[in-house]
Amino acid sequence: MLPPRRVRRVTGPLLIAALVAAVVLVPALAVVSVLASVFLPGRLRALRLLCFALVYLALEVAGLAAAAVLWVLSGFGRRLRSPASRAAHYTVLRLLLDTLMRAAQRLFALRLVTDGESWSPLDDGVPGSTNAMVVLSRHAGPGDSFLLVHTLMNRDHLRQPRVVLKDVLQLDPLIDVYLNRLPNSFVSSDPAAGHGSEQAIADLARDLGEEDALLIFPEGANFTPRRKVRALQRLRERGLLSAVRRAEAMRHLLPPRPGGVAAALRAAPHADVVLVAHTGLEHLSTVRDVWRGLPMDKTLHLRWWFVPAAEVPRDEEELTDWLYRWWETIDTWIAATSAAGDRRAAVVTPRRGSRS
Repeated sequence: MLPPRRVRRVTGPLLIAALVAAVVLVPALAVVSVLASVFLPGRLRALRLLCFALVYLALEVAGLAAAAVLWVLSGFGRRLRSPASRAAHYTVLRLLLDTLMRAAQRLFALRLVTDGESWSPLDDGVPGSTNAMVVLSRHAGPGDSFLLVHTLMNRDHLRQPRVVLKDVLQLDPLIDVYLNRLPNSFVSSDPAAGHGSEQAIADLARDLGEEDALLIFPEGANFTPRRKVRALQRLRERGLLSAVRRAEAMRHLLPPRPGGVAAALRAAPHADVVLVAHTGLEHLSTVRDVWRGLPMDKTLHLRWWFVPAAEVPRDEEELTDWLYRWWETIDTWIAATSAAGDRRAAVVTPRRGSRS
């Protein structure tokens, strides 16, 4: 059960104490990390993780300090919901995310490539690029959320994203403070809370403006074989045999749930739709995954498809078929991109026993 907000706010001073302790102990922590890296794959993996953790902790403290200043400037919280206060919070979040992503790219030698022409209103100079957007993305763990929100907010696009998140994410103090001040919604992690999620999505979409982007993950969770089995079983229990056949053919994705998408588009029929595929972070879902499968010297691929509002089906059955067709397209793109990456890695990495 999630602690009350007053209890969660105690983490602020604790983070400051943790940062001070980490700075004092940096020499000892660095030595331990270097020694641990000797026994881990990759180059200085533990040291890189230590540096990233210190950056993340410092950004948490800086972000909370900025939030305190913004609270005072808003009249001690009286004008937190005003447009000026909202814009200031988005600006701080953009700067924090930009710093975090730059640190990750440098520490882990990551490269981000946008594949294809990728024509979309996210590109500068496109007519009609100021329309509201509903962004539908595959779900591949917390890393993809940071990547997508950063892309939407960066200097090229300057969108103000809205997201429906699991309530447990409020255990992160920075997420807790900023996202509760901005138009986002936290819903229960209980799978039975599906209807509540759809209502939350509709509420966020209802007043989408030209600078806003509502980010939705139609799968509801990142792909695992066990979740795929459960999702197929739910479709069978509902008698959706055609959906079962189409979902079984997808190798990398869970079947999309059309309820949240339909709720968003009913509430915001004026919004364009952008569909997103990406590869490179799908295996990072837990701290254990990060420790075991830290991506280093990798290329992260991103692909956008743009659908104008006028071309999005409104009938529920047609919308479901449309969503499945796009998910099949994304699954095919992921398979092709992953296969191409594996071929490049095989060329670069010599086989065991071969001469370099």
